[in-house]
Amino acid sequence: MHSGLHGACPRCGARTLFRNFVAFADSCPGCGLDYRAFNVGDGPVVFLTLGIGALVTALALWVEFTFEPGLLVHVLLWVPFTLALTLLSLRVGKGLLLALEFRNRAGEGRIAQDP
Repeated sequence: MHSGLHGACPRCGARTLFRNFVAFADSCPGCGLDYRAFNVGDGPVVFLTLGIGALVTALALWVEFTFEPGLLVHVLLWVPFTLALTLLSLRVGKGLLLALEFRNRAGEGRIAQDP
């Protein structure tokens, strides 16, 4: 969780995981861990899309049935809320997934060759 929340290297704990808001740095200047060796890919985006989509849908339904606002109110409320929540949690999700790959020594699947 520390890597995801603080952008910390999973090996040494230095806050060097990201070079900008959501892009990983090439490596950690503290311990030399090569972040390019990890393949986070679209994993965090999938989890965030499902989780945030379910949350926003539930909240939008609650607002609709409780207050009955117009369509424009929904657009002005939920589009910025969804974008902000996604962008803020993307960094945490990417950092967490990279740290989990590091901790679990995840890698490409390989087929064992017969001797």
